[in-house]
Amino acid sequence: MTTVAELMEANLLKVFNERDDERRAKAIAGTYAPDVEFADPEGLATGHDELNAKAKGLLAQSPGFVFAPAGPVLVNQDLGHLAWQLGPEGAPPVVRGIDVALVEDGLIKKLYTMVLPA
Repeated sequence: MTTVAELMEANLLKVFNERDDERRAKAIAGTYAPDVEFADPEGLATGHDELNAKAKGLLAQSPGFVFAPAGPVLVNQDLGHLAWQLGPEGAPPVVRGIDVALVEDGLIKKLYTMVLPA
């Protein structure tokens, strides 16, 4: 069974950091519940297709940028928290944020992303 920490890392690195559509879709299927809800300051995406479109759009807006963890995954029962940063590879980040996820039945059911002030 996949742990909450592994799901949080997959969310950041195998989904939102993955530019290959096929690999990202496969990661989404193994990371999120089919009816996942993803909320960020821009709105709400529901389900695998909308979440995939969100990740793809974000990557398209930031060519050459990569996501990286900005600390360890914190876990409390079925809740995961991961701080992250985004920027050009090998350079200081231009955006920082946190992801908080609720896990049910071994998959992320709800995911909240907050962007932190620079």
